[in-house]
Amino acid sequence: MSANTVAGLAQDDRVSSALYTDPALFELEMDRIFNSTWVWVAHESELRAPGDFRTAYIGRQPVIVTRDRKGGINVLLNRCRHRGASLCETPKGNGNGFTCPYHAWSYALDGKLRGIPYPDGYEDVMEKKDLGLQRLKVGVYAGMIFASFNQDVQPLEDFLGGARLWMDRFMKQGAGYPIKVLGEHKFRFKGNWKIQLENTTDGYHFPIVHRSWMSSVDAETAGMLSFMTDEEAVTHSLGNGHSVMIMTPAHADLDEDDGTEPLQERFSHLVEELSREFDPAKVRRIVRAMHGTGFNLNLFPNVAMSSSFFRVLRPLSVAETEIRHLALGLEGGPEIVNRERLRIHEHFQGPFGFGSPDDSEAWDRVQRGAAGGPDIPILVNRGLGREVQAGNGDRTAHSTDETGMRGAYAMWKAMMTDDQ
Repeated sequence: MSANTVAGLAQDDRVSSALYTDPALFELEMDRIFNSTWVWVAHESELRAPGDFRTAYIGRQPVIVTRDRKGGINVLLNRCRHRGASLCETPKGNGNGFTCPYHAWSYALDGKLRGIPYPDGYEDVMEKKDLGLQRLKVGVYAGMIFASFNQDVQPLEDFLGGARLWMDRFMKQGAGYPIKVLGEHKFRFKGNWKIQLENTTDGYHFPIVHRSWMSSVDAETAGMLSFMTDEEAVTHSLGNGHSVMIMTPAHADLDEDDGTEPLQERFSHLVEELSREFDPAKVRRIVRAMHGTGFNLNLFPNVAMSSSFFRVLRPLSVAETEIRHLALGLEGGPEIVNRERLRIHEHFQGPFGFGSPDDSEAWDRVQRGAAGGPDIPILVNRGLGREVQAGNGDRTAHSTDETGMRGAYAMWKAMMTDDQ
């Protein structure tokens, strides 16, 4: 497929349905996007102690993220160098290394080959030092761990660019405590990965798809997300495919608080409990952040830092995607707060919640509909006429506009055509 053909599939205001349905495009994406740029793999709170590890995927390639005995973070291809078996099928844990279940080749936490059973027969055939696990390039920012198969990939901070400000702000929901992953669940939907990528900064769908959630919460919570007509609720395209949608402007930076916003009545029991241990300012800081931040941040190509949780996508095929939702809490913070945050997470993002199941149904339906009328484009033109460009190059429009999608598809087009 020529670069010109691919380029013609993504225009400023529309993209071809083939982006959801063409298997050849999907294969090209795995090579030119997921195997070539920075992809999120873990959060540092999942790897606190030496020996901690978790498994993940970059595109369709399995990897192991480890913290070695010296404290270093490694991302290793989950593939034995002997006959190719996967080394680790455990989602997370702690250990001294990894041993292949097939022929027991063993590897250290940093990927070095430590031992081979019955080594006779390998004399003058190979050197152990040459057969360690494939190591990926690793970068960390704001506790977020990224990896790339491309050893010449641009520096992580350059890739994140304007998203770094929002990553820093996202972590402020810890109210002075570090953020940690409390737990996760995952599910699959029968749709292309880019359908979910679009969703995180798509404010247009919220009051429609999430009517059941809006009717299930108290008026104060619903009011916080009544951003459809709020002129200060905007979306910024941050470059390199990243975008941020601000839904609750007063919570865009949780360090800024003029003290006039009343705390939600639903958290009165928390205020009473926390007041026994903390001063009023600290109590207010924790409770104001119970719903997380006032924005959703989308990091191209695979992770969203969405209000109070991480959403991670994994492309399985052109028409199937796995989603992981990671609930977040305060490391070292009051347990009553973490329990309450889990309940909030379950209510919207959980498998029996009021939010994510509705999202998933919508994504499925986009994929099913896209199979019809292959010559009819997918429109991403909402707000194009009122979009403005800031001095730093960011494109900005209302939070219900498709500015973030346009930025993501501009990056998709650049990477798929090598026009960067």
